[in-house]
Amino acid sequence: MLRWLALSLMLVGSPAVWALQDAAMRRALPAVGTIQVAFTPGDDAARLIIQAIGQARQRIRVQAFSFTHRGIADALIAAQQRGVAVTLIVDPQQAERIPTSVVQYMADAGVPVFYDADHASAHNKVMVIDAHTAAVVITGSYNFTHAAQYKNAENLLIVRGNLALAKAYAANWQRHRDHSSPYQP
Repeated sequence: MLRWLALSLMLVGSPAVWALQDAAMRRALPAVGTIQVAFTPGDDAARLIIQAIGQARQRIRVQAFSFTHRGIADALIAAQQRGVAVTLIVDPQQAERIPTSVVQYMADAGVPVFYDADHASAHNKVMVIDAHTAAVVITGSYNFTHAAQYKNAENLLIVRGNLALAKAYAANWQRHRDHSSPYQP
């Protein structure tokens, strides 16, 4: 026990640990903007997402683990049709094994879709809207599914006006897009 404690104390003070802590501190972002929160079941998280999509003007980047919510899909398709660049990255296993998945529906409507197969699970639930202007980040445990809205205990955050946060999420989205492959039905 004492040997473990001594080793732990040595590691805490090691340059490698300090480098990790410094990297984490560089990721600290200012707490600016507004935060909207919803909890399901109960709150209408889907409506909040659809409203945010409706306000998009330039680009929506989406990362979805499971995606079955037709209303959210329709809002993204409508955004694409009004000239907003919408791109979707999905978990391939979820897209293929869930019969009510809207991934094919969105691809058929002209939304570019990509598979992120570099991970055991592409478990992100994120939308980044107009990252360099309006700066909206949608995230939380909320999958873009009917179950998330009506059956599961989920949470949703919509952060508006935090440019640094939106840029960080957009850069992470791009890292995943860089190793993703085009959707193949």
